[in-house]
Amino acid sequence: MASTDVRQYLSQFVPKLHTALREGYGWNDLRADAVAGLTVAIVALPLAMALAIASGTTPEKGLHTAIIAGFLISALGGSRVQIGGPTAAFIPVVFVVIERFGFGGLVLCTLLAGLMLIAAGLLRLGTLMKYMPQPVITGFTAGIAVSIFSSQVKDALGLRMDAVPAEFIPRWTAYIEHLATTRPATVALTVLGLAVIVVQRRWRPNWPGFLLALLACTAVALVAGLPVDTIGSRFGELPSALPAFEIPHIPFERTLELLPSSFTIAFLAGVESLLSAVVADGMTGGRHRSNGELVAQGVANVGSALFGGLPATGAIARTATNIRAGARTPVAGMLHALFLLVFVLVLAPLMGHVPLPALAAVLLVVAWNMSEYQHFRHTLSAPWGDRIVLLATFGLTVFFDLTVAIQVGLAIATVVFMYRMAESVEISSGIRASDDELAPDDPRRTDEQQRERLPPGVEVYRISGPLFFGAANRLDNLLDTFVAPPKVLILRMGLVPIIDASGVHALGNLARRCARRGIVLVVSGLQAQPNRVLAEMDFGALHAQVRFASNFEHALRLAASLATHAPGTRAEAQ
Repeated sequence: MASTDVRQYLSQFVPKLHTALREGYGWNDLRADAVAGLTVAIVALPLAMALAIASGTTPEKGLHTAIIAGFLISALGGSRVQIGGPTAAFIPVVFVVIERFGFGGLVLCTLLAGLMLIAAGLLRLGTLMKYMPQPVITGFTAGIAVSIFSSQVKDALGLRMDAVPAEFIPRWTAYIEHLATTRPATVALTVLGLAVIVVQRRWRPNWPGFLLALLACTAVALVAGLPVDTIGSRFGELPSALPAFEIPHIPFERTLELLPSSFTIAFLAGVESLLSAVVADGMTGGRHRSNGELVAQGVANVGSALFGGLPATGAIARTATNIRAGARTPVAGMLHALFLLVFVLVLAPLMGHVPLPALAAVLLVVAWNMSEYQHFRHTLSAPWGDRIVLLATFGLTVFFDLTVAIQVGLAIATVVFMYRMAESVEISSGIRASDDELAPDDPRRTDEQQRERLPPGVEVYRISGPLFFGAANRLDNLLDTFVAPPKVLILRMGLVPIIDASGVHALGNLARRCARRGIVLVVSGLQAQPNRVLAEMDFGALHAQVRFASNFEHALRLAASLATHAPGTRAEAQ
């Protein structure tokens, strides 16, 4: 690799922090970033705790993840304003991993996912990850929203029950069995938290609604002495200390079992971070470095795992808050992590009084926002293939497993895509679309006049669209359409942009059938990619009887000469 290529390759991974500082960084920039960082930290504080609890672990795990991963994502990432940390998308998979493999299994999953993200960035897969089928994303996102809502019913109603089952149907069965244990005080606080958030968004949209909901519910619970579960009563006092480099027992012997979940975490982290970066670019007019962002996400997840944290990725809502608060550089995201660290060191004893119904209210709103029900409903009006992908991904996410849902959703989307591409390939005897340089008003453009110019004993077929494995069988019965076999068959391929090995194989079968029936095959108007692939696969050497023409005019002259000197046709050998 030349030195220029090496520099271009390495430039993809230069952190935006380096770019911003090189452009000049002054006091006004620091002040703007500090205000934005403090604003985002206030928003992230209740979310980090709520997401950790919903994932089946303790609230400080979420705070430590937001601090460690949030700092690394901003410091090393390819976006100027990306805010990273734990997100709701991870809740279903993290909950299941912890239940099956313990927290050590989750640490290993997060570590493996981080390494996968680093590898994906170094292999420059960032651009590819942005081209995910939208029905798959909408389906699993809506399914995650339903799972989050389902996970909060116990704390929202104050049900007196043991551990909540991970599976959807057993979970709701347990809820129904314990519905009589609902506590009115808990329901009242949940409703209060929801009301505060709804009212704040309507009348004061710039205020931190989640934090206000926590403060209001905490104040009411303390003043009224309501018998509700709190962070302190369930998890004990939060540690007011720096995140410790302390790794629990990691079941390395179960690595193969954890690989699917690790892949799911890496996939979610990659897709959500790049989507967030794209949204940020739209709001700021900037341009992120997708491969550098993936590497930063991977490093952040490795760092989070080494401090016993949760998976992390770019958070769209927090990133948008950062932008609206006036962030200018990645320093805002780094300060957001430092402000969270200060909150942990100073306010940890007070956080133990926060009622769990208040956190449930926060996550119920998160689930509603995440559902994007209008987008879901709109996608239901899409073509049938997209609807199948949407509903399959959604149903599998809710009732089975997010890993299975993504795999099946992508598989169905791939099959639907191949079917559509195959259907888009047209093989017809009409010759209206010319692959030569005819003027728009040239009378030869009409089918009738062009067909009149065909020499006796010459037929023509045109292929439109990619000739790939999903459409290659379209050539199988082409010769069966002739009442009397022609002497020369012109196959116009000027509208074939790509061809794969299956397409070359099908073209070879057609050439052999033509040879057996005494028909000379003339391939006309090859584009660059099909021409290169046929050359690389030695098509001309394997089928020496096939003739090639640069365009249709050339093919007509060649066919006229061949038809004049061609012997009579013979029946195809069986």
